[in-house]
Amino acid sequence: MNLSFELSRPGRKAYTLPNPDVSKADIPNEYLRETLPRLPELSESLVMRHFVNLSTLNYHIERGFYPLGSCTMKYNPKVNESIARLPGFTELHPLQPEATAQGALELLCELENYLAEIGGMDSVSLQPVAGAHSELTSLLIIREYFDKKKEKRNKILIPDSAHGTNPASSRLSGFEPIEVKSDSKGLVDLECLNKLIGEVRPQSDVACLMLTVPNTLGLFEERIDEIAKIVHKNGALLYLDGANLNAFLGIAKPGAMGFDIMHFNLHKTFGTPHGTGGPGGGGVGVKEFLAPFLPVPRIIKNAVDKPPRFGLSYDFPDSIGRVHSFYGNFGVCVKAYAYIRMLGSCGLRRVAENAIINALKEHYDLPYPGPCMHEFVLSGDRQKKEGIRTLDIAKRLLDYGFHPPTIYFPLIVHEALMIEPTETESRETLDSFRDAMLKINEEAKSNPDILRDAPHNTPVRRLNEAKAARELDVNFYK
Repeated sequence: MNLSFELSRPGRKAYTLPNPDVSKADIPNEYLRETLPRLPELSESLVMRHFVNLSTLNYHIERGFYPLGSCTMKYNPKVNESIARLPGFTELHPLQPEATAQGALELLCELENYLAEIGGMDSVSLQPVAGAHSELTSLLIIREYFDKKKEKRNKILIPDSAHGTNPASSRLSGFEPIEVKSDSKGLVDLECLNKLIGEVRPQSDVACLMLTVPNTLGLFEERIDEIAKIVHKNGALLYLDGANLNAFLGIAKPGAMGFDIMHFNLHKTFGTPHGTGGPGGGGVGVKEFLAPFLPVPRIIKNAVDKPPRFGLSYDFPDSIGRVHSFYGNFGVCVKAYAYIRMLGSCGLRRVAENAIINALKEHYDLPYPGPCMHEFVLSGDRQKKEGIRTLDIAKRLLDYGFHPPTIYFPLIVHEALMIEPTETESRETLDSFRDAMLKINEEAKSNPDILRDAPHNTPVRRLNEAKAARELDVNFYK
C-alpha cells in the first residue's frame, strides 16, 4: 500500500478557503520558515481513501481476539464510552470551583469506595494513570512510611516471574530489587524467600515483597498465608501488583490475604480500553496505617449540612504529594465506575469465573501444570525440536486471523507463549483459536517451512529483524 507521500502530487489539495477579509499578520523574518514544510499534497478523495484503507488493515479488539497474556485485552462495553462522553463530564474544567463539580467528585468518591471494598482495603487514590505509575506511587508510599518510622529499608523482593515494571519501579523509587526464585510448581519458593529475608536483614532491610497474584504463569499462590507471615514477621510490607486482578475479582479480597497495599488497573480490569498507549487509569489501595501517605489532593466528604458536600483536600502532612496533574484520568474513572455499577457484585464475580480457563497441554508443553486461572503459559520446546521457534508459531497465527499471544515471557519458561483469553470471548472464538494452534502444531511436523516463512497473507511480510535493528531507518526522505 502506498504511503501518502507517494500519492502526493504538487498542487493537489483537499480544501478550499475563501479569500481572507483581514490583513496578513506582520511576522518578523526571524520567525518565518525558509522552506515550506514537506507535507503530502492530496485531494480530499485520496485522503479519505488512504486513511479508510489503512483502517481496514488495523487489528483491534472489535475485529478479533487478543490473547495477549498479562495484558487483559478484553472487549470494552460501548455504553461506557457513551457515558464518559456525556457533556456533563467532557465539559468540566479541572480548575473550576469544586462547588460546580459536585457530581464528578461524588462519582470519584464512590469509585474509591467500590475499589476499597473489592480490594479489602481502607483507602484508595485514583490519581495514578497507569499500572506502572501505580507501582511507583505505591513504592513511594512504602518508602515514606519507613522514613517516617526512621527505618532504613532499601530492598524490594520480586519473584523471577514478575512483570518487568516491578524492578524498574523499584529502582526509580530508590530501592534495590532482589529476585526471589520460583519453585518447581512455578510459585514463590518459600525457602528462598526465608533465606533472602534472613540474609538481607543485617545489612539493609527488606521494605516489601511485590507479588502478582495470580502470577504471570496464571497460577494462584497457594501458600499466600505463609508468605504474608514471613514478610510481616520481618516488619516488611506485602504489595499486590493488581495486573491480574481479573482472575479473582469478586471472589477473594487481597486485604484478607494479608496484602497491605495494592494497585488497580482501571484500563485492564474494569472495562476501559487497554492498548495504543493510553489513556490508562491506575489506583492505589492501602490499609489504614498507610492512608496518611496517599497522594494529594484527596477527595473528602463534608457533613451534609456543610456545602459543598465533596471537596479536594491537601491537608495531609505525611502525603507523598502529587503524582499527576489534577486528579488522574477522569474519563477512565467514569468508564470504570459505569462498568462496576452495571455488573454489580455478582457480575464482577462472574467476570473472574468466566476468565478461568484450561490449557492446550496435550499438544504443547505446559511447564507448570497447576490449576490455571485467567491465563496460562505454554512452551514451544516440543515444536523447537522440529526446528520451529515460538516466533514462527506467533507469525503463523496471523495467517489464521488471530493476534499472537505474548511470547518469550515470562523468562522462566523456554519458548514461552503466554495466553489470556479473558472473560469476554465466546466459546466459539476460543474453539477457533484452539483449532488454529492444533493445526500449527501439525504443520510444524508436516510442513515446517510454511511456519518459517509466515505470515503469508498480511499487508507486511516477515522482516529481517536483525537487519532492521542494525540498519534502523525511520525517515522516508533521503
